[in-house]
Amino acid sequence: MWRYLKRFLIGKPLKMLEEGSQHLSRGKALALLSSDALSSVAYGTEQITTALIAAGAMALWLQIPIAILVLVLLGAITLSYQQIIHEYPSGGGAYLVTSRNWGQKPGLVAGGSLLVDYMLTVAVSVTAGTAAITSAIPWLGHYSIAIAILLVLLLMAVNLRGVRESAGFLTLPVYAFIVMMVIMIIVGLYNIMTGQVEYQAPAAVGTSFSGLSLVLILRAFSSGSSSLTGVEAISNAVPNFKEPKAHNAASTLVIMSIILAFFFGGVTFLSYWYGIRPDSDLTVLAQIGQKVFGHGAFFYIFQISTALILAVAANTGFSAFPQLAYNLAKDKFMPHIYMDKGDRLGYSNGIVSLALGSIVLILIFGGSTEALIPLYAVGVFVPFTLSQSGMIIHWWRERDGFWVGKAIINFIGAAISASLVVILFSLHFSNVWPYLIIMPILLYMFMSIRGHYRKIGKQLRVLSKEPIKRQHYEGSEVVILVSNLTRVTAEAVDYAKSIGDNVMALHVSFDSNPEREYRLGVEFKREFPDVRYVDVHTSYRSITVPALRFVDEISKGAKERNRSLTVLIPQFIPHSSWQNALHNQNSLRLRTALAKRDVTISTYYFHLSE
Repeated sequence: MWRYLKRFLIGKPLKMLEEGSQHLSRGKALALLSSDALSSVAYGTEQITTALIAAGAMALWLQIPIAILVLVLLGAITLSYQQIIHEYPSGGGAYLVTSRNWGQKPGLVAGGSLLVDYMLTVAVSVTAGTAAITSAIPWLGHYSIAIAILLVLLLMAVNLRGVRESAGFLTLPVYAFIVMMVIMIIVGLYNIMTGQVEYQAPAAVGTSFSGLSLVLILRAFSSGSSSLTGVEAISNAVPNFKEPKAHNAASTLVIMSIILAFFFGGVTFLSYWYGIRPDSDLTVLAQIGQKVFGHGAFFYIFQISTALILAVAANTGFSAFPQLAYNLAKDKFMPHIYMDKGDRLGYSNGIVSLALGSIVLILIFGGSTEALIPLYAVGVFVPFTLSQSGMIIHWWRERDGFWVGKAIINFIGAAISASLVVILFSLHFSNVWPYLIIMPILLYMFMSIRGHYRKIGKQLRVLSKEPIKRQHYEGSEVVILVSNLTRVTAEAVDYAKSIGDNVMALHVSFDSNPEREYRLGVEFKREFPDVRYVDVHTSYRSITVPALRFVDEISKGAKERNRSLTVLIPQFIPHSSWQNALHNQNSLRLRTALAKRDVTISTYYFHLSE
């Protein structure tokens, strides 16, 4: 049943030869990889106005200069990641750049930050999308967390179907949002220029007020910079593009940045002109939509497109997280299962892990976008700082072409990004302190995994200068675990005789009726007179500990006599998989416990016909 459900949800498996068909054109890549960055305009301006309104309505004019500073940072980051794409076309983004130029530990900080950030990307996007849905349909507000989790699961299922299909799924909501945003901004600006809308801002740009301070500006700037999250995703996913990969990825990045700059600048200006103030019931973007479109059909279409882009913006994380996890696994810092491709040629283990991590974050933070965004921003700007400063080292080492100008661009981006990290920790510490706990844990995990793989490699490596030590056994012994006398037992004993010259049957009894256990022993000896039968009694209703003690004793004797030892566990397999739930799992528990012993474990499967 599971197999048919999997085929229905994911689709039929693809051949490795079909991998090229999964690569993305610029149009589909824009839909797949830019949804996070483009959707951030739905809450970027709102975060600025929320920070400013604390000083009063007079402070709202500051959103204009703050928006200009954010756009300067966007330009520096875009130019920097263009360079990264061309210099490091194999993907990996900030992790690869930082590792190559700053070293292993800083590279792991960048990689670990992005892993967590992509989980936050999904959590923030779906919670913001849920907020847009509940703004249009208020009675759904009671089910916001459930809606967010369902959106995560839906996106997980879509991405498990493969890169191309997920891009196709995202094309409509992404481009619908782009069209509606362009219409809203152009119509809004046209109404302003033609005098159809009066100037409603509470204060002109440059107006002095009592609450004006550097702290206020820095707090608003750090909040508004959340609009730049997702810009780095394209540099991580270069391998997913069609040839020429680097050229197509860099072009897509420029297109995305131009659209993002137009949206963010337009929304911020309209918010200022209309005198929009944060409202707990209606987002800033929704208020602008009402001002431009009124309460008619266009407004609801705009809200639906906003909700859709926010919901599917999480897909940027689903595209970038598996690729980053692959690069970390390739360097032996994450489990090798993240290098395995699923039926649809995507890194399915990374996709599932991301979905589960995001759901946990949604539950922990109660589906609150505001609580997630500061931590989200730290996870972005730490890698920004490391990668862009790493590129300065790269240019200094290469000194090729116009390297000084490129280094200056990277320096500007690195300086502003580093400043934002400091600001976030200074002004939003109550929200971002988990980063200081998460990162050491991740670094410890990375190094432990790397150490494990190195130890395994050292033990398994075969060196030509050192001949392999061969083991010549004098004979073989088999211990077969017996619960009762059945066809399974009989066939397992016959198999044990074929692989060993000394077969022993072990039965662990804890029955309060000794006559029953005695009778089983007599019947077994009558059926298999040439097999030694051992009955070990226990008073604690667990067969694992007595079995382990017996195997330890037999193993010790076998080693002294230079004989191999195999523990054979009979197990019947039900006709239908669901029927496994009707039976105890003693064989599984025994295999798990015996796996820690220095013996060979074998399972004899008896398949039931119905």
